[in-house]
Amino acid sequence: MGAMRWRLFLPLLAFSACAAAADRLVFADTRPGIRVGYWLMERPGATATVMLLPGGEGGIGVVKGEAPRSKNFLVRTRDMFADAGFNVAVIGKPSDQEDLTLAFRASADHVEDLRVIAERLRAQFGKPVWLVGTSRGSVSAAAAGARLDPPAIAGIVLTSSVTYTRSGVATPNLPLMDVRVPVLVMHHKRDACKDCDPREAHLITDRLTGAPVKKLLLVDGGGDPSGPVCEPMHYHGYIGMEAEAVKLIVDFVKDPRP
Repeated sequence: MGAMRWRLFLPLLAFSACAAAADRLVFADTRPGIRVGYWLMERPGATATVMLLPGGEGGIGVVKGEAPRSKNFLVRTRDMFADAGFNVAVIGKPSDQEDLTLAFRASADHVEDLRVIAERLRAQFGKPVWLVGTSRGSVSAAAAGARLDPPAIAGIVLTSSVTYTRSGVATPNLPLMDVRVPVLVMHHKRDACKDCDPREAHLITDRLTGAPVKKLLLVDGGGDPSGPVCEPMHYHGYIGMEAEAVKLIVDFVKDPRP
């Protein structure tokens, strides 16, 4: 190929690489006849991949392929994780579920969904994969963490976890002794959601007897909360201190220490 043709061709290669890496909605076939969509943010030079698991009913607010609109803590801070040098996958609901109930989040089917996506991302990027859950998403991350060993996942982060053990399905009620990866448990001291009591967050770390590294962080800060106390624009969602909360997670993922 002549020099002139190479000069014309190289910009096309660069454009193709950028286009391939654009943030986008991706689907994975996880179980027979079941698909899970996730918003993928690939970043050059990333050191890890984080799978962000929102709470609530599990939706991420994607409409017709546009960027996620959910105000969930992990969804609205996804750019911060990407800017910190991570590939990011914001995980949506499987095609057979309208509402990711606590019971489903603790189920083998849900863990299988997360396993398939985690292994796909690890194969795609060649980087360790971490599960980061918030609120009900903490049940998702912990349930998967109890069933999946390295190298499928490298660690889990549980934020604003469901701690109300009398509800039957709560993060401390899961087989946490089976978790064999590093775990960060983070909760806001002023989280007033009765199902996610920060005073009970220690029940999670107390039961992580097999984790090689575990850390409990009770944070404070932020401000100007609005809406119900269990919703993402309150302290339950680290309102006003999103950057600080994300940095604590990022620092642990990069260097897990007690």
